[in-house]
Amino acid sequence: MEDRIVSARRQAEDDPQLEAGLRPRSLDEYIGQEKIKEKLLIYIKAALERNEALDHVLLYGPPGLGKTTLAHIIAWELGVSIRVTSGPAIERPGDLAAILTNLGHGDVLFIDEIHRLNRSVEEILYPAMEDNALDIIIGKGPGARSLRLDLPPFTMIGATVRAGLLTSPLRDRFGVVDRLDFYTPSELEQIIMRSANLLNVQTEKEGAELIARASRGTPRVANRLLKRVRDYAQVKAGNVITAAVAEKALQMLQLDQQGLDQIDRRLLLALVEKFEGGPVGLDTLAACISEEPETLEDIYEPYLMQLGLLKRTARGRMVTAEVYTYLDLPPKEDPQQKLW
Repeated sequence: MEDRIVSARRQAEDDPQLEAGLRPRSLDEYIGQEKIKEKLLIYIKAALERNEALDHVLLYGPPGLGKTTLAHIIAWELGVSIRVTSGPAIERPGDLAAILTNLGHGDVLFIDEIHRLNRSVEEILYPAMEDNALDIIIGKGPGARSLRLDLPPFTMIGATVRAGLLTSPLRDRFGVVDRLDFYTPSELEQIIMRSANLLNVQTEKEGAELIARASRGTPRVANRLLKRVRDYAQVKAGNVITAAVAEKALQMLQLDQQGLDQIDRRLLLALVEKFEGGPVGLDTLAACISEEPETLEDIYEPYLMQLGLLKRTARGRMVTAEVYTYLDLPPKEDPQQKLW
């Protein structure tokens, strides 16, 4: 799954420096997520006018939609420094304590994959987020004593694929909770044209439109596809991305115009051919295509559901009638319509 070019998760081929160079610097440059931007502008302006730290922010949604980018933009708009880490990287309470004690007034602490924080580490966050204080235990056994250190006001920004993966005590300490949604093709087209300009590759509107439709509603996928189409255009088409060039490049990558690859089609075919369209349980379907249930649920299904090709029911996963048209197969017969 990680080798799929349409995977929304960060891959080894993604250059961190290049990604950073393509990121917008301010909310004005940020394309899409209009409702979230509108709210953040108000919250940030109010915090600046009161000379206070912004409330703690939780951003959740599928990978690749711009949670990290938004965190950097919030820090830039506030005019403060940002410290970036991730849940798995903070192994001990002391690691988090070292980070917190080095924050300045109003600084932003961004924790990616915050749902993967160790529970003992998470407990350190409660007083830090609520009271701007750090409780440290000195010594062991009967002689142990607690020491409370005051922290400067700061803003914690957490990112996760699902808010439900956080414990209730941690989730309740965020004052701003927002879900990032998939982007529309027109928004992705604007992102592609902006990135193409930064990459100095000539791109026609029709070519950007084709790439946008294949980007699965995700900016990270859009930028990755743009880089691969740029390579094709450089070698095969005089370094200009037209509609014809984009179409041939996507065919080379074995992507259709909806952004579905061979693995997506294999999943849909398994549902149709082996389970008569469903319903089928998540674990059974995952075993059938040799994937983990969590991967199927978090990575594969959201986009297929967005396209209207898959639906979740109380009894399991089912394909929709559109799948038979997409796969060029005869529609499933309805037993209730048969005449006996």
